[in-house]
Amino acid sequence: MDYREEKDTMGMVRVPKNSYYGAQTQRAVDNFPISGTSLPLSFIYSLALVKKCAAQVNAALGGIDSSMGQAIAQAAQEVMEGKFDDQFVVDVFQTGSGTSTNMNMNEVLASRANEILTGQRGGKSPVHPNDHVNASQSSNDVIPTVIHVSALTQISTRLMPALEALERALSEKALEFRTVKKIGRTHLQDAVPMTLGQEFSGYARQITLAIQRLGAVKPRLLELALGGTAVGSGLNAHPDFAPRVIQTIAAKTQLEFREAENHFQAQATQDTAVETSGILKSMAVALVKIANDIRWLASGPRCGVGEINIPSLQPGSSIMPGKVNPVIPEAVIQVGAQVMGNDTTIMVGGQGGNFELNVMLPVIAHNLLQSIELLSSVSILFVGKCVNGITANEEKCAAFIEKSLALVTGLIPHIGYDRAADIAKKAHKSGKTIRQVVLENNILPEAILNGIAEFNPGRM
Repeated sequence: MDYREEKDTMGMVRVPKNSYYGAQTQRAVDNFPISGTSLPLSFIYSLALVKKCAAQVNAALGGIDSSMGQAIAQAAQEVMEGKFDDQFVVDVFQTGSGTSTNMNMNEVLASRANEILTGQRGGKSPVHPNDHVNASQSSNDVIPTVIHVSALTQISTRLMPALEALERALSEKALEFRTVKKIGRTHLQDAVPMTLGQEFSGYARQITLAIQRLGAVKPRLLELALGGTAVGSGLNAHPDFAPRVIQTIAAKTQLEFREAENHFQAQATQDTAVETSGILKSMAVALVKIANDIRWLASGPRCGVGEINIPSLQPGSSIMPGKVNPVIPEAVIQVGAQVMGNDTTIMVGGQGGNFELNVMLPVIAHNLLQSIELLSSVSILFVGKCVNGITANEEKCAAFIEKSLALVTGLIPHIGYDRAADIAKKAHKSGKTIRQVVLENNILPEAILNGIAEFNPGRM
C-alpha cells in the first residue's frame, strides 16, 4: 500500500495514500484494534448532516469563507449519499467522548473539500478539519447531538412504520379469528373458553402500547446538545450558531429538534438514551411474548397444541425429513434477547457521566441504534413471513374445548364450586368429558349444559 504523511499536534503519521481521513483517524485506528466494528452508518449519516448544516450556518455567520462552507457542505452531502462509507474506520470501542469518530468525519470532510477546491486530496489547506469543519463545535456537544438525531430519525422512519404494520396485522387476525372458539390457558393449564380473536387482540394491544411508549419519549429526544461546546458553556461558539443549525437540521429531517434547555445536563448525561433503551427493551419483551405464544400455538403438527398454522418457510432439520420449524418466531425471540442485552450496556453506559461529560457515548450510540434497527427489521419480517400467513385450526380448537376439564367452571352458578370440583375430578379420573359426566349423572339438563358450552365470547 502507498502512504502519504499527514501531521497533527503530536507529529507525523503515515496514512494510506488514497484515504480521505488523516492523522488523527489513523492514530485511532492504530490505538483501538478491538472489535473491527465501526459506528453504524445511520450514525455516520446523521453526523454528516450536522456537519453540513454547521458549515452552511458558519458560512452565513462569517465564521468561515463561503467557498469553504459550500465545499464542506457538498462533501457532507456525498457522505450522506454513501459515497465514503469505507472511510469511517474508527472502532466503536474508542475514546468515550467519540472524539475519534468526530475527527474521522472532520478529516474526511476537510480532505474532500480540499479536493473540491484544489484538486488535492488530504491536508489542512485551505480547509482545516478543526478550524473550519469543526468551527463552533466540540465532540462533546456534537456526539450527544448525533445520538439524538440518529435515534429519532431511525425511530421515525424505520421503527414506527414497522410497529404500525405489525399492529395492523395482529388486529386483522383478531378480527378474522373473532368467532373461533378455543380453550384459554393459565399456568400452562387449561382455563376457561375464549376466542382466538380475543387472544390476538391482546397481542395487538401490546404493540399499540409499545407505540405509545415510544412516542412519549420523543420530546426528550428532540432536545439537542449542540451549542454547548466543551463543557456546556458555549465557549468559542457564535451565539446564533446552535439555534440556526438546529433549525436547519429540523427542516431537513422534518423533526422538530430544538436546543437543549440545559446544556450541562445534555452533555453530562445520557438519561434520554437510557429511557429510550428501556422502552425498546419493554418492546422486545412484548415481541418475545407474542412470538413465544405463536410458536406454541402452532406446535405440532400432530403432537403439539396445533391451534394455529404458520407459514412453512424452510426445512427444519438436517436429520429429520419433513420437519419444519417456527423460524420467524425464533428469530424474533433472539432479537429480543439482543435488545435486552443492549439495554443493560446502555444502562451501564448512562452511569458514565463524570462531571461535565458522559464518556461512554460510542457504545451507547452503537447499542441504541442496533436495538432500533433490529426491532425494525424483525417486526417487518414477523408481519410478512409469519403473522399475515397465520390460519386457525378450528377443528383442533373445538376438540380442545370439548375435552377441557375447565368447562366445569361454567357449572358453578348452578351447582356450586365444591360440587363442580368433584365433577372435574371424576371426569379426569375416568377420561370422560365434563359433558359426559354431567349427563350420565343427571346433574343438569342437557339444554342448560349446551347453553353453558355455547359461551358468549363477549369483549374483544
